[in-house]
This record gives sequence, C-alpha cells and structure tokens, in this order.
Amino acid sequence: MEIEMEKGVVRWLVNVSQWDPSPHEFSIAMSVLPKQEHSSITRFVKIEDRKRALVSRLLQHALVHQVLGIPFNEIIINRTPEGKPYLESHKKNVKFPNFNFNVSHHGDYVAIASEPICLVGVDIVSCFIPGKETVSDFIHNFSSYFSSSEWDNIVNAGSDDDVMDVFFRYWCLKEAFVKALGTGVGYKLDCVEFQHKDWDDIYVKVDGDALKDWNFWLFQLQGRHRVAVARGHPRIASESYKKTLRQTHFDNDLYKLGFHLPNPEFVTKTIEELCALFPKFELDPHIHP
Repeated sequence: MEIEMEKGVVRWLVNVSQWDPSPHEFSIAMSVLPKQEHSSITRFVKIEDRKRALVSRLLQHALVHQVLGIPFNEIIINRTPEGKPYLESHKKNVKFPNFNFNVSHHGDYVAIASEPICLVGVDIVSCFIPGKETVSDFIHNFSSYFSSSEWDNIVNAGSDDDVMDVFFRYWCLKEAFVKALGTGVGYKLDCVEFQHKDWDDIYVKVDGDALKDWNFWLFQLQGRHRVAVARGHPRIASESYKKTLRQTHFDNDLYKLGFHLPNPEFVTKTIEELCALFPKFELDPHIHP
C-alpha cells in the first residue's frame, strides 16, 4: 500500500525564464487548457506574469491526469473563496483517500506539489528585494509577521545577504503552511513560529503549541530561489478547503502512512514536456491562431 501511495507524492518544477515563446507558441500552449481557464491567464498584462499563470495551470492539469488517470476533458479544477485550487472531479479519484495539490510561482520558477493523504502546501521565493530599498528597510516592512524569536534570528543573521537568506527561509515556510491550510492572506502569521536545528527537523508552533502532525522541507534552487513544502493533517484546514476534501478524519495507521511517505526532490519539467502529455485529439483546432 505504501508503494501505491508514494505515486501520489509528486514534486514538479518549471523554469519559466528558459521559455521565450512567440505569441503563436504561447497561444498553442494555452489551447491545450479548457477555455474557462484562458481568462485567468490573459488578464495579466506582462508576458512574464502570463507565462507563470499558464505554466501553473498546465502543471495542475498534467499532474492530475498523470497521477489519477482522469481524462483531460473530465478534469475540473476550481478554486476556494480564498483562491486555493482543488480538484472538483475528485469522485473519479479512487486511488488516494485525500488527493490534493498546491502551486506556487515567483521569480524564474513555477512549482506544484501533491499528496495522497496529508494536506500539502508549496511556496517559492526569489530572494531579491524589489525596488531600491535597503535590506533593513525592506525586512522591517514585514516585522509584524514574525515571532520575536524568528525576528531575532533574522536581524542577527550577519551580513545583509545572510539576513535576507534567513528572512526568506522563514517567509517561505510560513507561506507553505498557510497555503496548505487554504486560509489565504488573512491568517495571523505572527502566531505561526518556526523552529529548527540548522534548518533540519523543522517544526511549527501555532499560538505557542507545537504541531506534531506536520512536516516541513526547504530546498535551494538556482538563481537565489528557495522552495518550501508543508505536509500535515487536514483537521486544521480552513472550512472552505475542508469541503473540497474527501476525508478530514483518518485512523492513526492511515495518517501515519501518509505522514511518513518519502518527500522527493523536485523534478524539473519543460513546457514542451508538459504540453506533450495532453493528447492532440482533445485540442480544439478553432482556438489555434
């Protein structure tokens, strides 16, 4: 059973900076998606934002098809009021008791992570300061989002580069946790405190209480990017996200199985590899330019 469940643990990554499509190539890539997804891509003005939005949706549909075997034309992905994507057509999911996924994009990368039982959250950060602010000015804009212990670790990290590195590690972890819960930006991040041993054995406290049924991982990517993954119990998910799940209560053995599944490294995919997963006969020729 564990080997079967491992198939539901997926970590994919796309470097969008390596893709420079012509308008025609972009339209073709977008045409493999359902028409109702197009406006969520074309609403962005900048091509970089459009690319990230397109790749995010390609990843979601490709992963659902690959993992669950649902035909592309039967995949329905909706979003909660807080904006978290979920699989609407989960009745067709018979392999995994609680399949769910999460996406993130920032800087050069778009990432997706999925889990068969536990909640999953993923967050990417590009560790650069937008604009011309100093490091000190930039981080102080966010001081209210950190516990006193986290803040001490940030401001006392050393050089400006060290300060930014520690700041973004904590930020990445907090975002991954909140995204796993599906709570959106309204969650009190200062009540969420991360502790670790040299960034291993990472755990979280909420309002001072350690959550024993959550795991966290940090990965470093090229070009000063970091990605964090959160895996945990659905019992504290937002109410709107709980409604999208097949199960929020598990017997201990089943939950432990999901909780202790290996956490794989991210696999890099190209746009061409993703589009190749979509069968040609499902494309609508009328939406090609």
